[in-house]
Amino acid sequence: MIKELRAKIPTLQGKTAGGRKIVLSEDFSYTDPIDHSISARQGLRVVFDDGARIVFRLSGTGTEGATLRIYIEQYVAETEMHYRDTQEVLGDLVTVANSLCGILSRTGRGGPTVIT
Repeated sequence: MIKELRAKIPTLQGKTAGGRKIVLSEDFSYTDPIDHSISARQGLRVVFDDGARIVFRLSGTGTEGATLRIYIEQYVAETEMHYRDTQEVLGDLVTVANSLCGILSRTGRGGPTVIT
């Protein structure tokens, strides 16, 4: 899944997904501020014109399998929205994340197993 999404990432910038324009799509790296070493392929990031973003990362230290972590962020100014269910408020971005990598069709899971 990540391999296919990684191949798609360079083609997403400028396209629209979920009614939002994608302004940045990248396979990002981390540069250590102390020794300046670079850790490549830390995750796949999709940023939209309204500042919302979706980050896909694999985690796991074992030799087999990995956990797909998806971070979905969106600034919401309306304070009444702060008390609504997060899955509801971010629902359109959840749909976009699924459409980008096909989580439901590949895993059969209709929702996350852990929400933080």
